[in-house]
Amino acid sequence: MTTITSRDVPVKPSEAALLFVDVQNYGCDPRGSEYAGLDPAEREAKLGYFLRTLRETALPNMVRLRAAAREAGVEVIYTVIESLTRDGRDRGLDYKVTGFHVPPGSWDAKMVDDLLPGPDEMVFPKTSSSVFISTNLDYILRNLGTRYLIVAGCLTDQCVDSAVRDACDIGYLVTTVTDACATHSEERHVSSLRNSRGYSRQVTTEQIVAELAEYRVNADNPV
Repeated sequence: MTTITSRDVPVKPSEAALLFVDVQNYGCDPRGSEYAGLDPAEREAKLGYFLRTLRETALPNMVRLRAAAREAGVEVIYTVIESLTRDGRDRGLDYKVTGFHVPPGSWDAKMVDDLLPGPDEMVFPKTSSSVFISTNLDYILRNLGTRYLIVAGCLTDQCVDSAVRDACDIGYLVTTVTDACATHSEERHVSSLRNSRGYSRQVTTEQIVAELAEYRVNADNPV
């Protein structure tokens, strides 16, 4: 195996997976239960920036990223906050304290309409900030022969950040797609990306889409 001396290396699609983190109705739709009870003014104050960024920038970039990944043969995987039990007794302590509970099979647990999974794409329900803590994602990725993990989703400074750091620590070459992530303020988004630079390569949607396309061209036209 080639010795890796930098995390700034292009992904190899046949050994890569794209992970979308928590882009679900619960927290990414203004009707989601995470925001139940907020009046319009409170909703705008808490969600205005986030929902606009998601709608206008991050989500369109996720859709474009997914299309490029599928075209390149990259495995596309999703994670959602979703309890295994109706009363949420299986949740981690942090989710219990925070009050995060998404009943199994509920509308809140579904990905947003623009990012509904394909018929043979895997969705991992989780009850912790990091998908690697409360699911068998690592086991599945290793079964797939995954070495490169591309990460996008919500929230940049919470579940995305947790996934990136854990993936790095357990041996994946991680790429964070910076403009295909969102959180509740620009300050939080920028600060999170700055603090996690030591754990992943950071690229834009434009850059990773071009990278995947170039790999396909080179594979089709070997020297």
